Amino acid sequence: MDSPWVGLGGRRGLAWVLGWLLFWVGGVGAVKAVASAPKAVRLPNVVLIYCDDLGWGDLGCFGAKGIRTPNIDSMARRGTKFTSFYVAQAVCSASRAALLTGCYPNRLGIHGALGPKQKIGLHPDEMTIAEVLKPRGYATAMFGKWHLGRPPELLPVRQGFDEYFGLPYSNDMWPRHPNAPVGTYPPLPIIEGDRVVEEAPDQSLLTRRYTERAVQFIERSAGKPFFLYLAHSMPHVPIFAGKDHAGRSRRGVFGDVIEEIDASVGAVLKALRRHGLEDDTLVMFTSDNGPWLSYGNHAGSAGPFREGKGTSFEGGIRVPCVMQWPGRIPKGRVCDTPLMTIDVLPTLAGLAGAALPPRKIDGLDVWPILRGDAGATNPHAAYFIYYNQGDLIAVRSGDWKLFLPHTSQTLAGGPGGTNGVPARYQPLRVGLELYNLRRDPGETTDVSGSEPEVLSRMLLLAEEARLELGDARTRRVGAGVREVGRVP
Repeated sequence: MDSPWVGLGGRRGLAWVLGWLLFWVGGVGAVKAVASAPKAVRLPNVVLIYCDDLGWGDLGCFGAKGIRTPNIDSMARRGTKFTSFYVAQAVCSASRAALLTGCYPNRLGIHGALGPKQKIGLHPDEMTIAEVLKPRGYATAMFGKWHLGRPPELLPVRQGFDEYFGLPYSNDMWPRHPNAPVGTYPPLPIIEGDRVVEEAPDQSLLTRRYTERAVQFIERSAGKPFFLYLAHSMPHVPIFAGKDHAGRSRRGVFGDVIEEIDASVGAVLKALRRHGLEDDTLVMFTSDNGPWLSYGNHAGSAGPFREGKGTSFEGGIRVPCVMQWPGRIPKGRVCDTPLMTIDVLPTLAGLAGAALPPRKIDGLDVWPILRGDAGATNPHAAYFIYYNQGDLIAVRSGDWKLFLPHTSQTLAGGPGGTNGVPARYQPLRVGLELYNLRRDPGETTDVSGSEPEVLSRMLLLAEEARLELGDARTRRVGAGVREVGRVP
């Protein structure tokens, strides 16, 4: 007996109806499946703002007086303020090498501040944050001070950055005094990509020009993940404020400069909000080292800490740091867990699902600390502070800091210089000294004589550092030290 569906075309009609029913049921199921599927996770944008010679005490949220920083202060309210954030060295090039590669700078052969005529810089085989993130589809850009190699072969566009606009080194590396010897430095160049586009730029426009480039990059890159490295030349001397900010602070031209940097932060945050990117973006604001105290009223403040730039005391290596990422980094929090710039690269790599560099790095992923996980602790046994041409100067482990014998510098309580003319430092002899930074953040009382067990443990950590990273002061060559980048 034929099926009752035969009237619709026999067996072929039955097959057609059954097929249509299956298609309809399957289609509805597929639509429901698509509707209930989780959204694809967007990779986070990263904005890294790095100032030059900004001290721990130069921001309102870190206790500055007479300087208004409402935008950075708002980041501290909407994010987390990190009060024990360290740079690897208290000087320009070395500090930037550590930030961008996750390595102690002496591992890379980078020491001090590279001069305009030097033919060395970051080795092309070293991977920067930009190179780590690019395989994950990131657009990358850098605007501002590079200071990791002046020759075209060593500029940012050869180290993973799609775009670059800024100074290749410090803004004081030019003959700024009328009686400066001819040829002391080449002219101060603005470079775009790998080409000089302007000689001797008006430094009062630098902060504004970097900021305009940063905002334009955000606007162009809103449809994909991006990494923006905004490295301000200020407040490194000579300091200049734009006309919209000159004469407006109660702290003279130095305060004007800081307030203009704060306005730059505000412009970047506004661009993120305008394009609906604020919740998808980690914004980090910090500095390359502490204040250059010898410049007096053209320098900032290390807050409660001892000394400043060019020393390995807390005032030289502990810098202000604020991070914001709505919904991911706790708001209104103050974190005093020690962290260092070498940890930025591996932490960002983890957030982006990116592979770490094949060469050994020193930083570790500290995202649980940034996220505010209960009980999160620093994964490092210690941080190691080097200076000069690879001298091991200090070890920070937990609450403790050990100084190894060396010669530092100090103003010995005297005033700094005025109006861009520096005061002269005096040599400061530092012995084998141990400080408990929890009880004594100002490093006033050496307790090495009363803490023999701590002293022994810290000396063992120092010896481990020498084996891997060397120590020029004791003429040790580290097993893990690599070649600096060189141009014939």
